[in-house]
Amino acid sequence: MPSSDTHDETVTPTKPDATAPEPADDLVTTQHVLAAGRRKLKYTATTGRIVLRQEVTTDGKFTGHVPKASVFLTAYTLDDAEPATRPVTFAFNGGPGSSSTWLHLGVLGPRRVVSGDAGALAAPPYALADNPESLLAHSDLVFTDPMSTGYTRPVDGEGAQDHLGFTGDLECVGEVIRLWTTRNGRWLSPKFLAGESYGTTRAGGLALHLQQRHGMYLNGLMLISSVLDFGTLNFKEGNDLPYALFLPTYAAIAHYHGLHGKRPLKDVLAEAEEFAAKDYPWALAQGSRLSSAERASAVERVAKLTGLSADYIDRVDLRIEHMRFFAELLRPSRRTVGRLDGRFTGWESDYGRELSVDDPSATAITGAYTAAINHYLRAELGYTNDLAYEVLSVDAHKAWSYKDFENSHVTVTDRLSKAMRGNPHLKVHVASGYTDGATPYFATEHTIAHLSIPDELRGNIEVKYYPAGHMMYVHEPSRVQQSKDLAAFVKSAS
Repeated sequence: MPSSDTHDETVTPTKPDATAPEPADDLVTTQHVLAAGRRKLKYTATTGRIVLRQEVTTDGKFTGHVPKASVFLTAYTLDDAEPATRPVTFAFNGGPGSSSTWLHLGVLGPRRVVSGDAGALAAPPYALADNPESLLAHSDLVFTDPMSTGYTRPVDGEGAQDHLGFTGDLECVGEVIRLWTTRNGRWLSPKFLAGESYGTTRAGGLALHLQQRHGMYLNGLMLISSVLDFGTLNFKEGNDLPYALFLPTYAAIAHYHGLHGKRPLKDVLAEAEEFAAKDYPWALAQGSRLSSAERASAVERVAKLTGLSADYIDRVDLRIEHMRFFAELLRPSRRTVGRLDGRFTGWESDYGRELSVDDPSATAITGAYTAAINHYLRAELGYTNDLAYEVLSVDAHKAWSYKDFENSHVTVTDRLSKAMRGNPHLKVHVASGYTDGATPYFATEHTIAHLSIPDELRGNIEVKYYPAGHMMYVHEPSRVQQSKDLAAFVKSAS
């Protein structure tokens, strides 16, 4: 309470405690062995936070390196390999606002979560198992959690916002890559980036950023469930492109749920792709110029491919927004389907809603991955921290800034194209799931086909497909095949 006495008082601003310790790395190292086929992989795991510093210049004079952020990472290095020439893969997920948990414990790392799959989910408290298909057999691995995810935080006195945006994120993750590479003597190692979802946006931007800012030329990018051009995904007035590009995914999900009878998936997708590439975009572009007969024909084709009623297709003017599709497809059966993976189904409390409240494919696996990473880091890798490990940060997602793309949609196709033109040895691996309703495979095909690169470089791109969704590796056959495909890519691009 303020004093009742009346007198003048001078208030001196509080100064930072000069005796407070400087932020420091808190890395922990442990030794492990993984049985991978006939090989015994002896490896070192290093996990914890490294401090990123910013060079500060005042009045044209260098005044020091100021700590800005403590970034959490987990690195795996093979003990009996030559570090100067062994490949290293820097991996991250997307969101934005996601930690690297999914790629770490889903497909790439030496340990993996046992989460189950659509229709056969594992029950709590879940479990971990060795991953003999780990990419560690072919590449060292560094998993990075971007700002406000995992245990990554700004240092005391700093804010997170500078890193919660397209450019700030590239600079932050790019500095982690540069610093780890330098400290571990890996500038002559073949270097790869592996990103998933928005992580592919990050990877596309980083390929050019690392080239231009640090002179670091990469050997390859692994783009899993890609989104390089947000214009292919944004269902907005006047943009008909997503309606066509999502159609084959709708057909794949309808096929999985038995709405195409015994017809082979390959045949369904071939028909959907042909229609989505030619007649469907034409019909959407006609607007009121479409004759009654042409409209009726288009309505019938879309209904047949998607499994939705012709009446519904007609009522939405031939344009199926993806969130509407997930709520509508199995409405007669009182089920919803997943956005991240349309193979998953869920329940609602009200089946009259236009949109689902939750994504059943996300809720199905989040518990298993969250339990696994929290146990694994502390119990097996020996890292202790009382902060909450943010597997998915809603706050980071909401705060994300795309100011670099004001008055335009987000795209890194120009950056990736420039990186490939500048580094003609850069190889690109693209992985897509047929039932991925977040980053549909046909949209990815469209984007890759529109990269501004010469024909001589198109052979640097390979595309692989899996009969599952966004995290295709939750489907066991897809996980095993994807692991083989990624290993083959790293070996060939090294």
